[in-house]
Amino acid sequence: MAKLKVDGKEIEVPDHFTLLQACEEAGAEVPRFCFHERLSVAGNCRMCLIEVKGGPPKPAASCAMGVRDVRGGPNGELPEIFTNTPMVKKAREGVMEFLLINHPLDCPICDQGGECDLQDQAMAFGIDTSRYQEDKRAVEDKYIGPLVKTVMNRCIHCTRCVRFTTEVGGIAELGLIGRGEDAEITTYLEQAMTSELQGNVVDLCPVGALTSKPFAFTARPWELNKTESIDVMDALGSAIRVDTRGREVMRILPRVNEAINEEWISDKTRFIWDGLKTQRLDRPYVRRDGRLQAATWGEAFGAIKAAVAATSGNKIGAIAGDLASVEEMYALSALIKSLGSENLDCRQDGAALDPSLGRASYLFNPGIEGIEAADALLIVGANPRYEAAVLNARIRKRWRRGGFPIGVIGEAGELRYDYDYLGAGADTLADLVAGNHSFIEKLRAAKNPLIIVGQGALARADGAAVLSQVAALAVSVGAVSEEWNGLAVLHTAASRVGGLDLGFVPGANGLDAAAMLGSMDVLFLLGADELDFSAKAAKFTVYIGSHGDAGAHGADVILPGAAYTEKSGIWVNTEGRVQMGNRAGFAPGDAREDWAILRALSDVLGKKLPFDSLVQLRAKLYADHPHFAAIDEIAVADSAAIAALAQKGGNIAKSGFASTVKDFYLTNPIARASAVMAECSALARNNFKVAAE
Repeated sequence: MAKLKVDGKEIEVPDHFTLLQACEEAGAEVPRFCFHERLSVAGNCRMCLIEVKGGPPKPAASCAMGVRDVRGGPNGELPEIFTNTPMVKKAREGVMEFLLINHPLDCPICDQGGECDLQDQAMAFGIDTSRYQEDKRAVEDKYIGPLVKTVMNRCIHCTRCVRFTTEVGGIAELGLIGRGEDAEITTYLEQAMTSELQGNVVDLCPVGALTSKPFAFTARPWELNKTESIDVMDALGSAIRVDTRGREVMRILPRVNEAINEEWISDKTRFIWDGLKTQRLDRPYVRRDGRLQAATWGEAFGAIKAAVAATSGNKIGAIAGDLASVEEMYALSALIKSLGSENLDCRQDGAALDPSLGRASYLFNPGIEGIEAADALLIVGANPRYEAAVLNARIRKRWRRGGFPIGVIGEAGELRYDYDYLGAGADTLADLVAGNHSFIEKLRAAKNPLIIVGQGALARADGAAVLSQVAALAVSVGAVSEEWNGLAVLHTAASRVGGLDLGFVPGANGLDAAAMLGSMDVLFLLGADELDFSAKAAKFTVYIGSHGDAGAHGADVILPGAAYTEKSGIWVNTEGRVQMGNRAGFAPGDAREDWAILRALSDVLGKKLPFDSLVQLRAKLYADHPHFAAIDEIAVADSAAIAALAQKGGNIAKSGFASTVKDFYLTNPIARASAVMAECSALARNNFKVAAE
């Protein structure tokens, strides 16, 4: 720690802090454009000037000087810095004047208006006149993809975007070329950026040079209602803010959550919102004469009642989709069990995960933040870049620190960091377990080895055996101890951990998702759209969901549900953290929240569920599963379950492990309804073809 004075106030800060951070710790406001806490120091905007007592007779850039760089007085006086002296004020005014020399006066039509750092700081730290009469520099706008709009006349060359794409995104596709007044930020060849995190440069840009292309000219920030919620596009549960105008979602932005997403979100999370408006189910439908026709709720419920009455409990089943919240899965589970059925499954992909094996067998046990404490990594059957883009950035962050060997078993791809490709599948994993592969020594030498196993290794017929072998490897290399549990299951579905926690899996005599799809008399699909419907032989299918996707196309009755932004719900992320999503708007037309649909249906079926409101439902849920009441906390999982899992064994096929996510942009019904995601997907496929050639 280091002691110093800021504007006469004595403070103590970590000695790795910059003077800018020390000033903020003391409560002083220091303007800046180029400095960002999560990026390297550039020191090129010069807006953060301060005065250092006993230092040079000129202002110093506080972002580029550390607290260790300032010296105290000759008699042991503390180092002293000032943020509001006349010299500092005049210097900042001069810098602001320079920044505005070439900046266009287009604030009334700029999309950054209302959220512009340059605008705010010009008011607070600038002057009201300019001495420059010369013509302003003009720069052509650049094409960098369908997500980020460029107006490069406004660029002040802070290089935040360049540093983000290089350091966090792992792509060297954006940079500064030219010198002097010819300097400009560009992709040089003006091609679309390929990072799944590129939308974050919109938040980073302190001026209106980079803005959201889909959001352009649709709304002003002060028009929007802002709701804090949770993302469900992957299993990370990133913290987001949903901005709405009336009933319409206008944009989605990240919130800071150091434990999960820091302050980044993936492009799918950020730009999915147009899919919330299209292909929506806004009224019930019943299939008559081979065609789906609009119906009333009473008619839809009547058709379901007739189908249920015509069969027995063991021929009724339910499958929960990837976006379902805990409350609706709990309600559906209670309804199906009341009908005498044990046919429940939340694993659309057939992943070999079961709550009977212990909670530690299906969690990302070290936690997302725990990646930074790991010192060796093995990835088995996963592609974190597509399955969890923000988590992949965390892996890259740890890799950049050094001393972090990474091995991959499965598909070889561009992960945005260097790794040792060990092999395609089961043979390589078996060699590692037997100690016949050189990479095993790196895992054994690590204090905190981390093994990430993805759904590509688990969603197979031999998935249980693969999981057992991975657990055996984790135990053998010391990845499981009292202080550290390095076995990390990476999920791709937001609903999966919550469903497993609930026990939304087949009972002793129950069937799994694939078997139900081919044999049930009545099958309930709770937003389940990722199944192989070509194998569907179920006689009567009820689809409860928000979008007219694959599940709805073959349904006999459709009950319109609410999307994740239209309901308050609990989701549990891949590390087992219980999170609450909040309602930002209302579902369209006659659509209702899924739990309410199930409650009303239960009354018609004569199996009335014991709750009449969401509060009552949650009270019952918390009574049955107390850990769901601890929002934003992770219930401790017993790591002893992993040792037991390692003893299971089983036969593993020779085929290689392949990631279950084939197209990052089209993984769920909301994404497939989004025109922006469709454009990104087409662009990514074309880029892949060009690269392959």
